[in-house]
Amino acid sequence: MDISILLYVLVGFVAQVIDGALGMAYGISSNTFLLSIGIPPAAASASVHMAEVATTGVSGFSHWRLGNIDWKLVKRLVIPGVIGGVAGAYLLTSIDGNIIKPFISAYLLIMGIVILVKAFNIKERKGAGEYTARVSALGLVGGFLDSIGGGGWGPVVTTTLMARGKNPRITIGSVNFSEFFITLAASVTFILTLNFSEYWQIILGLLVGGAIAAPLAARMAKHLPVKTLMIMVGTLIILLSIRTIDLSFG
Repeated sequence: MDISILLYVLVGFVAQVIDGALGMAYGISSNTFLLSIGIPPAAASASVHMAEVATTGVSGFSHWRLGNIDWKLVKRLVIPGVIGGVAGAYLLTSIDGNIIKPFISAYLLIMGIVILVKAFNIKERKGAGEYTARVSALGLVGGFLDSIGGGGWGPVVTTTLMARGKNPRITIGSVNFSEFFITLAASVTFILTLNFSEYWQIILGLLVGGAIAAPLAARMAKHLPVKTLMIMVGTLIILLSIRTIDLSFG
């Protein structure tokens, strides 16, 4: 077996462990790793989204079965999110990867900081309320940034809604359910604009690594301190992003 596919399996494994414990950051974690080892931005984001179609589908179905869905919130998020996701994917495939790479890494650096800030501000809130046009705008921005950066839907959308006092369980369930459609739309766009014969090892590696890690991540989530893990993940993403930016300008 090609040694490179083992590296992608490891990336998928680590990203899924992080996602299983935090409920987010699979895309950000895996994309940051891929960029740091020299994978072009479009290839990295496309591979992550292709692998995520399966994981977000299972996650969304599970939340639906458990009754963690607010359909009003889903309606506000899905269509704008899909539009933003398609636009982001198309833009990413239309720009020279070497030019946009430091900007993508800068975005991931900001997401790392967001995760760190969230780690120090974990609060249990149970607010409800109506979902206004601002939520649709949030979905549009979240979908766009998710495609451009290879991840970010969860940290951007979930974090913002919970910061506004929305019920954590319903928010996470609804955002995860919506994410399947955004990921699927972005993946279709990438399929239509990229030659995937070059990236099958990355996609397969991420899928295999994620599948192996999924049951272990669920167990680890019960024992690992979430705050500590978030600090570690946020710090790692920041360091890898800074390294990628430095190499881009080096």
